[in-house]
Amino acid sequence: MTQALHQLMKFDEFIAWYPDNPQQHYELHDGVIVEMPPATGDHEEIIGFLVAEIVIEYKRLNLPYFIPKTAFIKPLEHESAYSPDVVILNRPNLVSEPLWKKASTISQAASVPLVIEVVSTNWRDDYVKKANDYEVMGIPEYWIIDYLGLGGKRFIGNPKQPTISIYTLVEGEYQVSQFRNSDRLISNIFPDLNLTTSQIFQVNQ
Repeated sequence: MTQALHQLMKFDEFIAWYPDNPQQHYELHDGVIVEMPPATGDHEEIIGFLVAEIVIEYKRLNLPYFIPKTAFIKPLEHESAYSPDVVILNRPNLVSEPLWKKASTISQAASVPLVIEVVSTNWRDDYVKKANDYEVMGIPEYWIIDYLGLGGKRFIGNPKQPTISIYTLVEGEYQVSQFRNSDRLISNIFPDLNLTTSQIFQVNQ
């Protein structure tokens, strides 16, 4: 379960505090350090599968993208720093990112075509807080991979079931499309990506 460490910090203080070789991952949520739940093997296998498929696709399209091992997304209006499971970065825009070189941090939507979170016990952060902040920032696309069907019924329906939610920015607001079973994902960022929910959910079986 996500654990908050109750000490308010500004973003610069959080970056200075962050361990050099952390055994645990942390995020900053409105000034509060949050200890992230340890990833399971299934979680990591899904991330690895998605990274491999997306890298093949952006290389095929000759896009100037890359996927960092670790990077923070900082909403400009909050003392927050998120470390997504997968973040696609647009290399040419990084010269305009004041925090990239010293803190591996981006704050401009032009640098981030796509963010992906694989849901664990902290599902409320993915569906509520991060979705709202990414929308306000103007990040074009946000995927929530809920392979265990953990999210609230208001997000994934009743009865709950494994679901992939793709949030697409339309006129400044996210519109969500949901995919289950053998549905093919529909992505504006990668329209020719041939991936189904069952391929992703079955990668660890």
